[in-house]
Amino acid sequence: MGNSQKKGLSREILDDLKVNTKFTEAEIMQSYENFQKQCPSGLISQDQFVEIYIRCFPDSDAKSYAQHVFRSFDTNNDETLDFKEYIVALHMTSSTKTALKLEWAFSLFDVDKNGYITKTEVCELCQAIFNLIPKDKLEDLPNDENTAEKRAEKLWTIFGKKDNERLAEGEFIEGVSSSQVALRLIQYDSK
Repeated sequence: MGNSQKKGLSREILDDLKVNTKFTEAEIMQSYENFQKQCPSGLISQDQFVEIYIRCFPDSDAKSYAQHVFRSFDTNNDETLDFKEYIVALHMTSSTKTALKLEWAFSLFDVDKNGYITKTEVCELCQAIFNLIPKDKLEDLPNDENTAEKRAEKLWTIFGKKDNERLAEGEFIEGVSSSQVALRLIQYDSK
């Protein structure tokens, strides 16, 4: 995936994106033009991505969460996002399909990319998500969710796992799909 695409978008990548995303050829080509204007090298570094994300959450500490989001999209682990990774990321995060979003959420929580989630990883992501909540909104949280640690403990309890056990993707998707509380805890909704 780490193609820098300096001489235009290859037919192979275009066809792959048409098949594997909701975007039309025209939308992909327009996105490619915009991507090239913003990133002439054809790549977005983690630092650039984090800066963009921080601008989206000006009243929060979004750095840690942005780093996790970047990691989940950097599928070839080269510490950059190329156009294909960028479009797939847009597709996954803008999809109306719950299963697709939950697959992405699993990859976000699977910090070490080993195919399982541990309680430590849940704690790490819950802290990053908690940091997105503006300080003036913290007082509105229920008492059992007013710290990152409490939120992580509540989420882990929903999955029914012991502290030293792991959670597979199917278990994660099933647990979040069957619990509105879990669904709320794995994301930050500014509404």
